[in-house]
Amino acid sequence: MKKILAIAAVAALTAGVSAYAANPFSDVSTSDWAYQAVSELSDQGIVEGYPDGTFKGERNITRYELAQIIARLMANEDQYNAEQRAMIDQLASEYADELNNLGVRVGNLESKVGNISWSGDAYMKWAQGYSDDAAKTVDNYKGRLRIKAHAQVNDSTYVEGLLRGNMNFKDDKNSDVYLQRLYVHHDFGNRVGVNLGKYAQSFGQTGMFFDGEIKGAEVMFNMPGMADLTVGYGRVSDLAEDVDFTYAKLAGDLVQGRVAYDVEYIKSHGNEDTNIWGAGLTLGVTDKIDVFGDYYKNTKDVMQFGKKPVAWTAGIGFGQQDMARPGSFRVSAAYVDAKFGAVTPSYTYDVSPIYGVVAGVPQVKYWSATADVTVAKNVSLHGEYAFNVKAFDVNGNRFDADIDDLATVSLNYVF
Repeated sequence: MKKILAIAAVAALTAGVSAYAANPFSDVSTSDWAYQAVSELSDQGIVEGYPDGTFKGERNITRYELAQIIARLMANEDQYNAEQRAMIDQLASEYADELNNLGVRVGNLESKVGNISWSGDAYMKWAQGYSDDAAKTVDNYKGRLRIKAHAQVNDSTYVEGLLRGNMNFKDDKNSDVYLQRLYVHHDFGNRVGVNLGKYAQSFGQTGMFFDGEIKGAEVMFNMPGMADLTVGYGRVSDLAEDVDFTYAKLAGDLVQGRVAYDVEYIKSHGNEDTNIWGAGLTLGVTDKIDVFGDYYKNTKDVMQFGKKPVAWTAGIGFGQQDMARPGSFRVSAAYVDAKFGAVTPSYTYDVSPIYGVVAGVPQVKYWSATADVTVAKNVSLHGEYAFNVKAFDVNGNRFDADIDDLATVSLNYVF
């Protein structure tokens, strides 16, 4: 591999860590495509040149030289987010022999047993929910602990499991421990991957329609420079009835990540209630401001009133919250309009009037405000507030009963 290509890949891995820096190498001009990458990594002390002040980016890089770069990344690992640290761990594992020859202690690998790595998360949460009359709120105090095991079978196959324990601090009868996910992943080259078992999946930009687990199988096709296509068949774990689904999702980004999009199709088997088309879009207006939205339509008349249910949301967000950067935050506000038959019980929100739609209310409309802030490394505070909640019958007439707002606050940890 050319040295300049390796440096560009490392720069992509560490994106967002440092600002623009001056160029220290005489053979890298400001017009070179890799100018900013080389300059930033030199400023961070990750790459070095030759004594004559040159970089020599066109020569092939050796495994020993790349191991030196990985060692410098490991020395500054606290600066990177969880995804970046995971990639550095993978590189450290691949170049372990070269790192050992350099006298580098691969500390992150010591947390692994054989080919198994461990991670997890936890939260303590206060959340409001609706009582049996679906209008007044009740307070809930909950805790959750999840432990993830990632077992690397070989270069193309791994097995992953997620053990989850729930605690209801008001009523121990509702506490439980179970295996939330268990699946095997296999890559066929660089373009095709397969998941088999019970795995995580989400549709849309906001998770309003679905964000949960599917028990089944899916195939992912990576199309560089275009989009990723996922096609699957399985059962949604949160549905009370046993219904299988076929789904397809096309997702990608444009304009150097400033525009993210997705298009989905979901069809049920065993009943005729679900034939849904949906799409989502997030547009980065600036580095800190974005607008987002999702739209889903069920082409089946679920409630038998001659109307095809629709669910949509649109909102605006500010900031970029990162668990590795104390003080980083994100706030957002959105409007939601959801009808029965166009949403599932598995949505992203911790509290949501959508629960009423899932339970049989024909339609709800409301505003939602969300905030996340990292209060310490790997510790964050999360809050949601759903307000101005309105419910409607199948003809669009508003119910007379007032519906309470919903709120939640949680303290979250990752490890």
